Amino acid sequence: MFRTRTDRINPAGLHGAPNDRGFTLLEVLVVLVIIGLLAGLVAPRYFGQLGQSEIKAVRAQINAFEKALDTYRLEVGQYPTTEQGLTALVVRPENVAKWTGPYLQKEVPLDPWGKPYQYKFPGERREFDILSFGKDGQPGGTGDAADITN
Repeated sequence: MFRTRTDRINPAGLHGAPNDRGFTLLEVLVVLVIIGLLAGLVAPRYFGQLGQSEIKAVRAQINAFEKALDTYRLEVGQYPTTEQGLTALVVRPENVAKWTGPYLQKEVPLDPWGKPYQYKFPGERREFDILSFGKDGQPGGTGDAADITN
């Protein structure tokens, strides 16, 4: 009895030619090129949004510091000195009698790039200055590396 190609059954139980073994190298390469093109279009937009979210997080943290500092000033009578820094919002500074803090729920966080916020009283722009040097951690810069201040 002679069998035709369609009479052969592969392990999955489907009829097929005995030489069907999967994808060719060319098909795999075409799929990889398509995935690469899609990643090339999506990745820059995703990472651009990631940088923007870090900047938004800095602005939100600075805003929280401002509110805590205003509460500190209302209770103590003045803002913390530059030497006391933002730590005065969490730990009672020496020689401050009216401190009823902590004024922040947690320790003073680092900026999204892992660097400490800079605090200066009296400030150059306002009563006090709070700033992050951005992604590069250096004064000045543009884009993600630009300084962010209150």
